[in-house]
Amino acid sequence: MNLRFILATALLAVACSGQAAVVYGNNLVVNGDAEAGVTGWTGYDEYGMIQSVNYGSNWVLPTQPGPLDRGSRMFAGLGQYATAYQTLDFGTTTTQDIAYSLTGWLGGWSDQGDNALFYVQFLDESNSEIGAAAIGPVTPQDRNNQTGLFYREAAGLVPTGTSKLAFWLSMERLVSGDNDGYADNLSFVLQAPAAGDVPEPAMAATFLAGLGMLGWARRRKRT
Repeated sequence: MNLRFILATALLAVACSGQAAVVYGNNLVVNGDAEAGVTGWTGYDEYGMIQSVNYGSNWVLPTQPGPLDRGSRMFAGLGQYATAYQTLDFGTTTTQDIAYSLTGWLGGWSDQGDNALFYVQFLDESNSEIGAAAIGPVTPQDRNNQTGLFYREAAGLVPTGTSKLAFWLSMERLVSGDNDGYADNLSFVLQAPAAGDVPEPAMAATFLAGLGMLGWARRRKRT
């Protein structure tokens, strides 16, 4: 099936469920550090779910590469493909470009190719994608065949006309029994407009359930 058709169909399933204030300079990803398990993340039925695991000998040791402030837990995958999402509704439409930073720690196990991707979509009022950004995957070559997590970042401008953000975390298993795509300390931060810029309208955040398959726009399901 055409992937763009899947995305368009899934976007029709949006349903609202609660509100919280958006603040410039704050991380807008809920539970991006896995310390609260998978709270804030919703799975997609066609794929496995992400899981929150303890740092340790079965995954990444506290002494192996990773964030200094890694806490006790990180994300890994379940099944061959694992994906989870969360969505943020501004409650209004942006009228100017806003700077953002997308950051996180991504990795895998030894020389295995299992990997993780963190992806954000910028959606307009009709739930059409008008922009996107991603970090990852981190390959075994990027890691010098080390088990661990490595910092990645992307920066840019939220497109004018953005109404919602969709955050996607996905892991892909290429070898072995475990899905050893790893992620931790995922973050998306909006930068406050500079003095003299036209201020953005006040924004309210709504986390949406039932969105369906969005985050695989850069991944194809293998048959």
